[in-house]
Amino acid sequence: MRLALPAALVAAVLTLTACDSGAEAPGASSVEVDTPELVKAKEQTDVPDCAPGDATDGGLPDLTLPCLGGGTEVDLTSLQGPMIINLWQAFCGPCRKEMPALQDFHEQYGDQVPVLGIDYQDTQPAAALDLAKKSGVTYPLLADPGGDLNAADPLPVIRGLPYLLFLDEDGELSIEAGGIESADELVDLVGEHLGVDL
Repeated sequence: MRLALPAALVAAVLTLTACDSGAEAPGASSVEVDTPELVKAKEQTDVPDCAPGDATDGGLPDLTLPCLGGGTEVDLTSLQGPMIINLWQAFCGPCRKEMPALQDFHEQYGDQVPVLGIDYQDTQPAAALDLAKKSGVTYPLLADPGGDLNAADPLPVIRGLPYLLFLDEDGELSIEAGGIESADELVDLVGEHLGVDL
């Protein structure tokens, strides 16, 4: 049995599914994270410039992300473990609560297991820098306002924040829901996911 569709319905489906070559690719964002105002705001923090790593394929998705508040862009594949990557947003309550614990961990163990923050799917970079300033953050912060990391191989679909990504020295990635309350809790997670005793 053959089903005939009304011509108007066929036209509507074709219109809705047409590819617009001028449209932005999925994940592309018009949120700027390095305007002159944001650069000035970053200068009022202790957040350092971002720096690419030396790896050619350290295990993270093949993406280049800008530094929050201006600075060097980072090709994620250049980063090597062991490393902790925190996905957060300025207006995420659990993200705000765990940021001091991440900073405490960074101060104690950052020379052995670096911390990197990614302001993820956040359209308020000024608020993100304000939170970093209030939390005393001294580890680098990248920005992914368009959510390009979402489901980027080898990451799954990211739902809810915060998230902690643990990148080991062999480029293996493990993921844990965030919301940690202390540096000691993070020390335990580092031992479990990265095999590093601190």
